[in-house]
Amino acid sequence: MIPAAFEYVAPATVADALAALAEHGDDAKIIAGGQSLLPVLRMRLNAPEWVIDLGRIPDLKGVRDGGDHLAIGAMTTHHDVGHSALVHEHALLISKAITHLADAQVRHRGTFGGALAHADPAGDLGAPALALDATFVIQGAGGTRTVSAADFFVDLFETDISDDEILTEVRVPKHDGWGAAYEKFVRIAHQWPIVAVAATVRMDGDTIAEARVGLTNMGATPLRATATEQALAGSPATEESVAAAAALAADGTNPPSDLNGDADYRRHLATVLTRRAVLAAAGVGG
Repeated sequence: MIPAAFEYVAPATVADALAALAEHGDDAKIIAGGQSLLPVLRMRLNAPEWVIDLGRIPDLKGVRDGGDHLAIGAMTTHHDVGHSALVHEHALLISKAITHLADAQVRHRGTFGGALAHADPAGDLGAPALALDATFVIQGAGGTRTVSAADFFVDLFETDISDDEILTEVRVPKHDGWGAAYEKFVRIAHQWPIVAVAATVRMDGDTIAEARVGLTNMGATPLRATATEQALAGSPATEESVAAAAALAADGTNPPSDLNGDADYRRHLATVLTRRAVLAAAGVGG
């Protein structure tokens, strides 16, 4: 199928994009990389009268050092984020997750902010952003505000971005020296994960000083495995200790049941993948 007819505008600044959004209101949709919106338009699941393309706004692209954090422009492609030396050094977990995200074509077109704003619970970036305590910078007619990752993801495909606002930047606190791993289980290569786990670990000798664990597709939003994190803190980085903490990973989750697996299957996967991810992040095993 082809999309229904629509008007197209490509503003050069965030202010112009916000003005277009205010003018057209509910009749408009924002397009970033288009990897989520274009299939929806082609299937005519949504038929906006206006499409506002953010792709020509240079201020929304790039990765910069913000001192104690990295500032990633919302329109920076997955490819550019994944190949950024700054991201690899200071937010290794994001680099690891992006290597598992879709395929090369999607990574060259899709955008970091667009994927997070889409808020698919099976998306590969929500759990890493949550685990790293990212902050989302949102701009609207009333000015700019920041929202923590814990508050950004509201529900299934729903974020804290209002209809008259635009996500402009994602700020990721630096996690220098932290190990990281992203474990993803799929039936077919490049598929959305049935379950995935994002883990980052700060070691103190042979002991896990701190651990952050994010869960993908274990509920309507990305989730933190807080019970596992608490059990890991101060524990030795051994197979037995990590396995005991990983057994708590699915606590408090509400995973879906579908053709790829029921909720109990996903809970089991979460414990297995958490164990693997934490051990890899801690540098234990092969």
